[in-house]
Amino acid sequence: MKIVARSEVFIKARILKGYSQRDLAKQSGLSHAFISLLERSLKPVGPGTAKKLSDLLDKDLEELFSIEQ
Repeated sequence: MKIVARSEVFIKARILKGYSQRDLAKQSGLSHAFISLLERSLKPVGPGTAKKLSDLLDKDLEELFSIEQ
């Protein structure tokens, strides 16, 4: 089981908050490369990271991420 970003929703939420990928990386303590991979659904995230990102983007966890088997 893995948690992956809903790419279009995640990118839209980031842009609406006024964050570039680098800005979001800095705010979240993650790398720019990780954010890039996350947005392309190439990198799964842990529950804590998903929660941190959803809080920063002011969106529900379920809106930004999906759980895959």
